[in-house]
Amino acid sequence: MKNSFFISVRGMLSVTFVCITVSFSFSQQKSAVDSIDIKVEALLQKMTLEEKVGQMNQYNGFWNVTGPAPKGGDAKLKYEHLKKGLVGSVLNVEGTTNVRKLQEIVVNQSRLGIPLLFGLDVIHGHKTLSPIPLGESASWDLDAIEQSARAAATEASAVGICWTFAPMVDISRDARWGRVMEGAGEDPYLGSKIGIARVHGFQGNNLAAPTSIIACAKHFAGYGFVEAGREYNTVDVGTSTLYNIILPPFKAVVDNHVRTVMNAFNVLNGVPSTGNKFLQRDILKNKWGFDGFVISDWASGAEMVEHGFAKDLKQAAEIAANAGSDMDMQSYAYVTYLKQLVEEGKVDIKLVDDAVRRVLRVKFELGLFDNPYKYCDTKREQETINHPDTKTALDIARKSIVLLKNESSLLPLPKNQKNIAIIGSLANDKNSPLGSWRIGSDDSSAVSFLEGFNKYNTNYKYAKGADLTVGKTTFIRELQMNETDTSEFAQAIQFAKQSDVVIMVLGEHSFQSGEGRSRTKIGLPGVQQQLLEAVYRVNKNIILVLMNGRPLAIPWAAEHIPTILETWQLGTETGDAIAQVLFGTYNPSGKLPMTFPRSVGQCPIYYNHYNTGRPRPKSKDEVFFSHYTDESVNPLYPFGYGLSYTTFQYSNLIIDTTDNKNIKVRVTVTNTGTRVGEEVAQLYIHQRVASVVRPVKELKGFEKFSLQPKASKVVTFTLTDKELGFYNNDGNYVVEPGDFEVMVGTNSQEGLVGSFTKR
Repeated sequence: MKNSFFISVRGMLSVTFVCITVSFSFSQQKSAVDSIDIKVEALLQKMTLEEKVGQMNQYNGFWNVTGPAPKGGDAKLKYEHLKKGLVGSVLNVEGTTNVRKLQEIVVNQSRLGIPLLFGLDVIHGHKTLSPIPLGESASWDLDAIEQSARAAATEASAVGICWTFAPMVDISRDARWGRVMEGAGEDPYLGSKIGIARVHGFQGNNLAAPTSIIACAKHFAGYGFVEAGREYNTVDVGTSTLYNIILPPFKAVVDNHVRTVMNAFNVLNGVPSTGNKFLQRDILKNKWGFDGFVISDWASGAEMVEHGFAKDLKQAAEIAANAGSDMDMQSYAYVTYLKQLVEEGKVDIKLVDDAVRRVLRVKFELGLFDNPYKYCDTKREQETINHPDTKTALDIARKSIVLLKNESSLLPLPKNQKNIAIIGSLANDKNSPLGSWRIGSDDSSAVSFLEGFNKYNTNYKYAKGADLTVGKTTFIRELQMNETDTSEFAQAIQFAKQSDVVIMVLGEHSFQSGEGRSRTKIGLPGVQQQLLEAVYRVNKNIILVLMNGRPLAIPWAAEHIPTILETWQLGTETGDAIAQVLFGTYNPSGKLPMTFPRSVGQCPIYYNHYNTGRPRPKSKDEVFFSHYTDESVNPLYPFGYGLSYTTFQYSNLIIDTTDNKNIKVRVTVTNTGTRVGEEVAQLYIHQRVASVVRPVKELKGFEKFSLQPKASKVVTFTLTDKELGFYNNDGNYVVEPGDFEVMVGTNSQEGLVGSFTKR
């Protein structure tokens, strides 16, 4: 009965489409959009209210789908809902066999056979892992980041996934927040560019292609500004920060056709994001014209009860639906109460229809109605998973490494270097380098530091020095750190004494960053700082290799250790990428996407701050100005910072205002060293006087390029109204005439300075 009904609907849609395309001479792209809209409307008219609500319901995977149907409890309920067409999507189900089994239930047994969406957190790769997103962002290489997301989409789509809950485009200035590892750092301009690259990588050029998956921009909005850097905490920001820092990356990806947006756990102006009409309807859907759909975060609809914004789950469903949250993730709010709320007149059926249109539109765009099993190709699954794209993973991994310090030129190491000591448990770890958020990958599948090092040099002695953690480390539990055991220091110190150079591989375990991993201490955890200082006392020729998911406060190391390499958590190809940089096969080119603080007490710390009314002392003994009495206000390493094995010189800054609508800024960059190297030239502006106070600096352009030794390149930036304007406190974009300062240089603190007047 169902099959014949559904076929008749599709036949009707096909006939209607022919009539429309004959009657009008639209472009091919517009015809496709119109065709989908017609199909959506025709299907919507056939749906009952209960079936519409079902499309707004998402469930987590709930039983072994290749086994017998569940007999009772929650799994039984979900199974029955599948058969009745009361589920629009599922998450955390992967593998072509599992996906096909569930898809067959809804296609063959539900009345209309509307196919499911299958979502998963494909954050920095699937089986094959690239660096954590914060690490990728340090590459400042948009093409490489897009290719990384493309590789992830290729693998994920091969195992049945058509939807990733990425990219996270939250801007954050606070390294205490563990989830900084999942984003692009502190800057809205860089974050916007990276968000666009990742959306393009995931979604490809054609959503109907079998290797394309839909992207999801999250978390809308303000999640990166949780107070004290504490996960799931309150957010309280001013309108200038909201419009100029938080929202721009979301608007950028919406303008680039991201198909889904996820709302957030936090409140904004006292209103939970899942129930925030101002964010979801007024801004996202109405002002920006977003035509995809909004999904809640995990049970965030139900959490409005805990927030004290809804008295029970029924009211939570009412609030969320009216506010514009189109799909409910795993809180049972819509599937339990939304039909009743419509019948009671508390939710307008027009809002339900709007939500369902959005969901159906995306399903049509993916081509699921033409082939519900397009992501269930078992042969492609085996070929793709058994032949991973490690080349792309290696390329982005080495580009993500940031050289923070290289006194006495300890790096690069000669390949024939003798008498090396390698110290640190992370050096022999194949699991932690994978990073957090690696659901589809296999544990302990990374190339370890030692494995990569062995390909170039085996003239070393290895000592663990100390365990980083105590007991088993898993994603779902708090990690217990080794805070006292120094029993293995002795061997490490002995090897250091006997060596010409010491490589210390220290940092965080991957499960110390990510969701739910906020920290008040962001130095080297456990006994690692003690180990570092103990080794330094017997051998000062130390290369410190950091593996971490957030900026670390390492002032002692910055002062004492001659060479420091920030490698983040680089994923599958960790060891090979680091080894290529250590031995000079690849010249490091990464730049920091987040400021490194001197102390956790500086957090949140960021480069694009306001000047304040008292930015500096009036005299030598002045105390009443903006400062700390026990620490500098300056960062340890600033945003945009990163060294190379060569050196770059900036000269001949020219600002051409002949065309006041397209101001040209030119600078000459010369490789003054002896090695080929890549540089990221960065342009910052500051408007001296405006109706809303402007930050001391704002990134408004960057270009990454390679230069041969002694070669020069003229880099040209164009400043238009898009770069020179800002959002006022009413959320309107304005461009005000006035005086501007310009800085072009190698990071946010070093560069050539000029000025111009905008008429």
